[in-house]
Amino acid sequence: MDFDDTPEEAAFRQKAYDWLSQNAKPLPPDATGPVMLGEREDDATIAECKKWQATKAEGGWACLTWPKEYGGQGLTSMHNVIFKQEEAKFEVPPDVYTITLGMLGPTLMAHGNDEQKAQYLPKMIRGQEIWCQLFSEPAAGSDLAGLRTSATRDGDDWIINGQKIWSTGAHFCDWGMVVTRSDPNAVKHAGLTYFIVDMNAPGVEVRPIKQINGASGFNEVFFTDARVPDSYRIGGEGDGWRVALTTLMNERVAIGAGSSSGRLRDLFALARETERGGKPAIEDSAVRQKLADFYVRSKGLVNTGYRTLSAVSRGATPGPEGSIGKAIGAPMGQEMASFAMELQGAMGAAMEPSAVPQDAFWQETYLGMPGMRIAGGTDEILKNIIAERVLGLPPEIRVDKDKPFREIPTGPPSK
Repeated sequence: MDFDDTPEEAAFRQKAYDWLSQNAKPLPPDATGPVMLGEREDDATIAECKKWQATKAEGGWACLTWPKEYGGQGLTSMHNVIFKQEEAKFEVPPDVYTITLGMLGPTLMAHGNDEQKAQYLPKMIRGQEIWCQLFSEPAAGSDLAGLRTSATRDGDDWIINGQKIWSTGAHFCDWGMVVTRSDPNAVKHAGLTYFIVDMNAPGVEVRPIKQINGASGFNEVFFTDARVPDSYRIGGEGDGWRVALTTLMNERVAIGAGSSSGRLRDLFALARETERGGKPAIEDSAVRQKLADFYVRSKGLVNTGYRTLSAVSRGATPGPEGSIGKAIGAPMGQEMASFAMELQGAMGAAMEPSAVPQDAFWQETYLGMPGMRIAGGTDEILKNIIAERVLGLPPEIRVDKDKPFREIPTGPPSK
C-alpha cells in the first residue's frame, strides 16, 4: 500500500486545486459534510448543478476518464479520484451526474451505436441532460433478471408496459435507460432488451416517493403503452442482460463506499459541544469508548480505500474492496447517526434545523442511511458477493436456472 502521490499525481493534484480555487469557494473549516443529493434537489439547485458541470466541461475537468474521442481527457481512474478529493474541499453543488456520467455514459460507449454516441454523449459531458437508471421493480430488486416490465415489438417501435421503482432522480431527469423483458419464452437472463427512454414521452409517468426523512429522491416510474423507437435500443434484442451488467459494474465504481472522515469529525465536535452530567460528553468514558470504536472502524475503511487507490494508481484492477467498504460503511454511518442523536438527548427526536445541533444533520443522516444500504446492492447482496467470490463459499441454489421465464412461479404453490 502506498499512501503518497507519485510526482505526476502530486503535480496533477496541484493543478486541479489551482483550477478549483479560481472557479469555486473553499469550504469553511467547520463545514458539516458536503451537500448530498436529496438534501437539496429543487429547480434552483438542479440549475446550479448544470452550470457547474458546464464550467468543468469548458475547463477540461469533466469526465476525465472518458476517451478523448467521446469528449473526455483519456486519463486514469486515479486522476479522477484526485480531482474528486480536491473538489470536496470547495463549495460546489451536489452531484446529480453520478448515474449519467459514471454508469450510463460508459454503458452507451460500450454498447451504443455511432449515432447514439454522437447524439447523447456530448450533452452528457456538458451537463445539458441528466439521465436516470430504470432497473429495479417491486418484485425484482436484488433479483434484477426477474423483472416483468414488457417490451413488445410494433413495426419500427416498441411498446413498453410495466413499473420501475427506487429510480433515483427520475423526477428531474431528461432521459433514462430501461431494461425490459422482450421474450418471456426465453430463460430468465436471455429474454431482456435494453432501451433509451425519453422521460417526458407520453405513457411515462414519474411519481416521487415520500421518504421517511421528508425527501423524495426516489421515484416510481410507470410505463403505459409507452412507444419507444427501435433506434433507442442499446445492443441487440435479447442482449439486455449483458448491457445491464456493464451498467451495474460501473455502478459500484461510481457510488463507492463514500468517506466517513468528515462525518467522524462532526461527531467528535458534537461530543465536545454537548453536555452529559454537567460536563462535555466527550469527557464521559463510555462516550470516549464509543468514539474510539468509530475511529478505529473508520480508519479501517480509509485504509481499505487506500488499497483500492494504490491498485488504481498502479494501473491494476481493484479487488473486492468496493463491496467490503460499502457493506461496512453504510451500516456504520447509520450507527454513528443513532449515537449522535442519543448524545443530543430529547433534541435527538427533533428535526427542526434551527433548533437542533449541527442543523439536524444527524437526524437527516439516520433517516436517509437505510436507502444507502439498499442502493447499489443491499447489505445481503454485498455479503453474498464477498462470501461467494472472495471466500469461495458455495453459491445459493437456483431453482429457476434454465427454465423459460414464463414457467417460473410468481406466487405460493397451488394446493
